[in-house]
Amino acid sequence: MDNALHQLIRDAFRYESTDVFLVEGEPPRIRREGNVVVLHPGPIPRTGLEDLWKSCGVDHETVKETDVSWQIPEGSRLRVNLYHTLDRLAAVLRPINSEIPDLAELCMPAEILQSWMQRKNGLILVTGPTGSGKSTTVASCLNWVNQHMCRHIVTLEDPIEFLFESDNSLFSQREIRLDSKDFATGLRSALRQSPDVLFIGEIRDAETAETALHAAETGHLVVSTMHSSSVVETVDRFTHLLGCGGGGALHLLASQLIGVMSQQLLPKAGGGLFPALEYFQNEAATRRWILESRMADLQDHFSNSGSTSNCSSLDYLVASVKQGYLELEVARGACSRPQDLDRAMRGIS
Repeated sequence: MDNALHQLIRDAFRYESTDVFLVEGEPPRIRREGNVVVLHPGPIPRTGLEDLWKSCGVDHETVKETDVSWQIPEGSRLRVNLYHTLDRLAAVLRPINSEIPDLAELCMPAEILQSWMQRKNGLILVTGPTGSGKSTTVASCLNWVNQHMCRHIVTLEDPIEFLFESDNSLFSQREIRLDSKDFATGLRSALRQSPDVLFIGEIRDAETAETALHAAETGHLVVSTMHSSSVVETVDRFTHLLGCGGGGALHLLASQLIGVMSQQLLPKAGGGLFPALEYFQNEAATRRWILESRMADLQDHFSNSGSTSNCSSLDYLVASVKQGYLELEVARGACSRPQDLDRAMRGIS
């Protein structure tokens, strides 16, 4: 592979970028502070993309799209998505990090997440759209366990995004396709590896959802992510995944769900990014509402409970504006009903 392209990729990540975009015939671009900007004007030739695909072990003539992990020669490991666009070759690269920030650095509610991670069993869901920082939050939680508890942590990822070094805990990191066929198969196998904590990169289907719940029921702490934008949407989507599993699977969700942390990343006042959150801890009456699919009651509960274990997106956005973390217009743009934010900012409930 062309050394110039190697160097371009190395240089790109020195600009504090989170992603590098390479499209045949286009200038290379990077994502920095949420924005996609041109790195330099020179177009990427097809031969450069062909070499990248080849070095990742993928035949561009037979494979249309795939995820792989790849290491730059004498450089860091990257997560790479290879794809075709209008018959051109393309790739999006993201670094696989070994330096993992702690929860305080991420401006996350450390006490709540740490209390969840100390549970012996149950299911924790971290949710949000692509690029919302879900993987970083989970990595920080797992690393906290690594530093403070003696556990066997098994991860199933597609592909691996953070590299962990075992400390007080032992890590077994497994990548889908490289180390296991798929999430459901890998999860069933992981249950025979004496795990204490299981991280499933994403719950996408009914089989994985049900297996995750059974793992939680049999004494394992299960952590996973979903592409959902709110607490209620997460619970509702999980419920629909279990639709074919009958009432037994829904009962498992109601009893085994510990909590949901839903997040999005917004431009921070003064520069950088800030996590706008919504979170919910499942306990007492909420288990019945999940079992009976009473989503309106669930929403009312964590919006009005006044508990530090629950916070609606609206309340979080209002507090973030008042504390100077977010500009008002940024918060309004992130709110599903901006008029509700305006009313809340004026103290009208």
